[in-house]
Amino acid sequence: MARSKEFDVDNVLGKAMTIFWQQGYEKTSMQDLVTGMGIHKRSMYDTFGDKHTLYMKVMERYTDTVSGKMESRVEGLPSAKEAIRLLFEAVAFKKGPEPKGCLLVNTAVELANHDPEAAAKVTEAFRNTEHLLERLLRQGQESGELALSFDPADMAAYLHNALVGLRVLVKTDPQAGRVRTIIDLTLKPLDSSPV
Repeated sequence: MARSKEFDVDNVLGKAMTIFWQQGYEKTSMQDLVTGMGIHKRSMYDTFGDKHTLYMKVMERYTDTVSGKMESRVEGLPSAKEAIRLLFEAVAFKKGPEPKGCLLVNTAVELANHDPEAAAKVTEAFRNTEHLLERLLRQGQESGELALSFDPADMAAYLHNALVGLRVLVKTDPQAGRVRTIIDLTLKPLDSSPV
């Protein structure tokens, strides 16, 4: 007869996410995970499999959480510019105990060159963010708020690239004034008068 779990799976998965986010994949040992998650090693293997499988589950959870937050932050905002700025500011000026930066960006830098599964998850998440930006840009053009002088897909790729860079920058240079100036300059092309 199988024993029921003596821990909340989502809760311990969240703990694993924080550990990987702070330390990276390679530097996180199984002992770090067992200690940080507060479960027995056997329970961890039985529930999540090996370290790599756990990491993939953590990435799925992170992606679902981040995507959900991004969507909910911009849902119903009347201004595309305001929505896009809000996304940038949410990345730059995080509130709460979350580690700095972005687990997806960390994974892209650390694992993407030699881990096809991790690279695929990062690519999919990046593509989803880019599509969100493109959707906002199209809405702005359709409403007359944004100029028609740029292609929304191209501008979304540009903005997403800047957003990824910002996620790296805030890990090392969190000066609010400097970061705000970078955001302002990045979003400057959206200030062009509609044609």
